[in-house]
Amino acid sequence: MNIIIMISLKQLILCVCIGISSGIGVLAATKRPHIIVILADDLGWNDISFHGSNQIPTPNIDALAFNGIILNNHYVQALCTPSRSAFLTGKYPIHTGMQHDVILENEPWGLPLDEKLLPEYLREAGYATHAIGKWHLGFFQHEYTPTFRGFDSHFGYWNGLQDYFDHNVYVTLNGSIKGLDMRRNMDVAYDTVGKYSTDLFTDEAVYLINNHNPEKPMFMYLSHLAAHTGNRNNPLQAPDEEIAKFSHIEDPERRVYAAMVSLLDKSVGEVVAALRAKHMLEDSIVMFLADNGAPTFGIHANHGSNYPLRGMKASPFEGGVRGAAAIWSPLLNTTQAISNQLMHICDWVPTLLSAAGINETLTNLDGRDMWNALQNPETLSNRFDVVVNIETDYAAYRKGDWKYISGSGNPKEWYPSGWYGHSGLDLDPSHAKYDEESVLNSKAGVAITGLITSLQLKERLQEISDDDSFFRKKSLLSKEAIQLLRKEATVICPKLNTSEMNPTSICEPTESPCLFNLKADPCEQINLASQQPLILRNLEDALSEYRKSTLKPRNIPEDPMADPIYWNNVWSNWQDPPSYHSKPFTRFNIILLAVIVILFIIVLVILLIISVKGCNPSLSRNFKLNNFLKTLDDSHNIDDGEYNRNSGRHVKKDECQTEFERTSSVNLKEVIRHVD
Repeated sequence: MNIIIMISLKQLILCVCIGISSGIGVLAATKRPHIIVILADDLGWNDISFHGSNQIPTPNIDALAFNGIILNNHYVQALCTPSRSAFLTGKYPIHTGMQHDVILENEPWGLPLDEKLLPEYLREAGYATHAIGKWHLGFFQHEYTPTFRGFDSHFGYWNGLQDYFDHNVYVTLNGSIKGLDMRRNMDVAYDTVGKYSTDLFTDEAVYLINNHNPEKPMFMYLSHLAAHTGNRNNPLQAPDEEIAKFSHIEDPERRVYAAMVSLLDKSVGEVVAALRAKHMLEDSIVMFLADNGAPTFGIHANHGSNYPLRGMKASPFEGGVRGAAAIWSPLLNTTQAISNQLMHICDWVPTLLSAAGINETLTNLDGRDMWNALQNPETLSNRFDVVVNIETDYAAYRKGDWKYISGSGNPKEWYPSGWYGHSGLDLDPSHAKYDEESVLNSKAGVAITGLITSLQLKERLQEISDDDSFFRKKSLLSKEAIQLLRKEATVICPKLNTSEMNPTSICEPTESPCLFNLKADPCEQINLASQQPLILRNLEDALSEYRKSTLKPRNIPEDPMADPIYWNNVWSNWQDPPSYHSKPFTRFNIILLAVIVILFIIVLVILLIISVKGCNPSLSRNFKLNNFLKTLDDSHNIDDGEYNRNSGRHVKKDECQTEFERTSSVNLKEVIRHVD
């Protein structure tokens, strides 16, 4: 019997040790991770320094990426609204009607209300859900805004951009129409005017983390304005002290853009440091994504760089749809790695639900669960194709290493099909060297190093062997590791002389379809359509199948009633029924209403007192009257009533009104005047 008990006890201890040694496995089974998504707007592929450019240092973003996994084949949509719809629904925009263009300021449409969004899944599983910054998925009716789509709170703006300081938004196609667009939930945030948007959103994120109960899982969707431009009359904005740090950049527009990206990078550091200070980092998944490529020129041009990739925002080429991305978490088995696995932004709904241990039955999603694949970035992706986009006369599609493009999705006279942006390599000697120390000593780098060290110490205190340890096997990020990872993450393409190329190798998708082998030619320089007709046909057949399920775009023309001039110069839910607008259920209005009710009650009580005090000598005014009358004749004893000067007798209290009416000739006004 004792032997059996001893064996059972040994088995129990062994099971506990195995569970602790797996560390993260136990954590994932018992506690849902915090999920922090930091989404950059219009950020160029070459504008974060982990992709090889030295021009704009991004040490915090780099620290997150180098300590985690750089996602070097992460596809997004070519524009803001479609990318965000894909991220939150887990569907290609062609399956939600969000594939064409973006929601302009005065257009009455949005992401369909029958689509279930990522925050709704997470909130049902017990998450606190917070959205910060840009929405851009519709606001013409209140049901389309964040706090009605699964988020517990939202601090930010509903449109696609705003002025970085005064937070006004001008209509893109009519610069004379403008209004304030900054909200705290549904309330207008007038107090933010004059404060820089990136700082406001960073402060809000840090505040929410600092005031969060770590035992409750958090989903934070931090969707920055940066590095998108402001309004067209003042597109590039940053504080002077940040701009001055980039005096080595000759182009003044590129200089301001660099300052905007630098503050975005600092935001990442502040958020990661706040998670560490709140002891939430050890239970977190932190992601950094770009929603599309940078618009180097044209409308809302921020002078970002997608070098060496072809194209830019709004184009189907890699510079528009291959977005910078990285993920970090102690839940990942493999870190300090590069993933070349094919991914699409719609994959995050099933992937994050899987990472959170949420067993949700997901139907009709285009997204694939990539969580197991991310645990080993060397394995093949379970995604084999990506629908870049499909419209009536335009399609772009990737299958395996092959990519097909036909048409443009843009007017023929404006089609960004070249190679644009600064290389970030031809710098003066004082800024030509990449500073690995700045990455290691950044706020994000310090926080992650501190966390890994503390987890290694915990394993040692638990006397877990080196063979069974999880974190002691992980090495801290080093300069040498940074150099190797950065080299692997950098896309290098040979420069070709197009004048010497065979004309059939030059891609003009508005004239005929193009075909590229992205593994051999990631910069889309050589069109192989004429050389590989069977592959071209195969991709066209696949596209034909997707066309069968493509929905009609939901776009609706502008509505003049959206003009903020009709709504107190504020962008509002202009198509809400009047009954909704008449409800003063804001915090300020509730307080104001309460004050008015209290004042009304006080006035009512005062009037009531005045109306009855003539018969009640205990009231102050009648008491003064009694005292005055008493002084007129000290010889009278008025213990049991009031003295009537005309009758010369005492009057009972209940006879008061009758006596005063009978002796109305008494000049009461004179008496009261003396009393007062």
